[in-house]
Amino acid sequence: MSEAPYKLGLTSLARETRHEALPVEGALPPWLHGTLVRNGPAKFEVGDRSYNHWFDGLAMLHAFTFADGEVGYANRFLNSTSYRQAEATGTIQRSEFATDPCRSIFGRVMAMFRPQITDNANINVMRLADQYVALTETPLPIRFDPETLETLGEMGYEDHLPGDITTAHPHVDPDSGTLYSYTTAFGKTSTYQLYKLTPGSRTRTPLGSLSVDEPAYMHSFAMTEEHLILAAFPFVVNPLELAFSGKPFIANYHWRPERGTQFHVFDRAEGTHLATCAGPPFFAFHHINAFATGDGRLAVDLAGYPDASVVDRLFLNRLREGIGERAAADPWRFHLDLKTEIARKEVLSETGLELPRIDYARVNGRPYRFVWGTGNRVPGHFTDQLVRIDVSTGEAHTWYAEGCYPGEPVFVARPGATTEGDGVLLSVVLDATAETSFLLVLDADTLEERARATVPHAIPFGFHGQYLSGKPNTLHR
Repeated sequence: MSEAPYKLGLTSLARETRHEALPVEGALPPWLHGTLVRNGPAKFEVGDRSYNHWFDGLAMLHAFTFADGEVGYANRFLNSTSYRQAEATGTIQRSEFATDPCRSIFGRVMAMFRPQITDNANINVMRLADQYVALTETPLPIRFDPETLETLGEMGYEDHLPGDITTAHPHVDPDSGTLYSYTTAFGKTSTYQLYKLTPGSRTRTPLGSLSVDEPAYMHSFAMTEEHLILAAFPFVVNPLELAFSGKPFIANYHWRPERGTQFHVFDRAEGTHLATCAGPPFFAFHHINAFATGDGRLAVDLAGYPDASVVDRLFLNRLREGIGERAAADPWRFHLDLKTEIARKEVLSETGLELPRIDYARVNGRPYRFVWGTGNRVPGHFTDQLVRIDVSTGEAHTWYAEGCYPGEPVFVARPGATTEGDGVLLSVVLDATAETSFLLVLDADTLEERARATVPHAIPFGFHGQYLSGKPNTLHR
């Protein structure tokens, strides 16, 4: 089978560089003063062995700094324990999402008693307890300096909240700065544990919890002004199998459509479990937004798939050959009735998207109009366009360019903006023809190109980024 035209985006990047000023085409908005920090995998091989999945590669941070019409750039590997051990031994030492180290039977038995949890935080970045951290789905945030990208070590919590996995997508109340998240603790009976973290604190305060026999794989969750919602898809694991199978983490999960999807709704202030709304079987990595619609009803918007087969489509060998189908989810809204405990699906648009972003500070948890994300114009060409969807009408606008593969569009509001979506989008784009990447700046409303700044090498496809406005003391989702 021929190679995918975007394969360069799944090729390891070894160089760590710093450039004070990249060449810029067009004109940057004069108000854009800050730094975009992006996270994602950049090393897909250790010694003679490759990681199996896009989600497994060793993390690298990328920083684009804007000032006075210029764009600086730097990149640096996240110096996690997983990275250091791999570099020192030339072998994969820690289990990742879909890759497990080659171990003898004795090694597998010992790993059950002394598990080496990965701290390869390659998914997201955020400000946490007055620190900047890189996040993955294990509860081990890794601190870094946002100016130098130097790794500063693990950020430990000052509590003993149980949990084996978590989300790399916490929510933050824009007014109070309080962070909301959850963990899943595996056991004979497993537990979903919600918690909050006040600004500057490293002590997590437990909120509601829920016991389950077979926990679901949940990459993200939803928050309204008064609720926290866990969408438990029927992609579930038997914790005993997870402990004893010897398989990589995600290989232990099974698709059980007969279970349907369970929306567990909690009161945000008290943590009380209010309802579990039953919906059809489906799967999603990313929530878009959620809000109350009145009379005990909630709207929960996600980027949904009919099943969990998308996890298998993101294995590196399949991606590098071209997946042969649309690489985007569908924007769906689920109407949750807390009285009847039924969830009803509505299709928001016929245009698909992934890696969704909204005007977070203005509309998260509230009624909204616009979502931006990556999309797929040519099936099999992975993420080859950017989209803006008006969820009130389903109307979509797109940006694309021949041979270009954009990443997640990060929305940055114009200072003083009074309306949703008044600002720009920042997206790292692979130019497969030129074999380089560039930082694309689009008008968020029209998707018209404002500027691009070219990096002298190709940047591997990453996951998520955040924008630090001005000096690195504020990190916006």
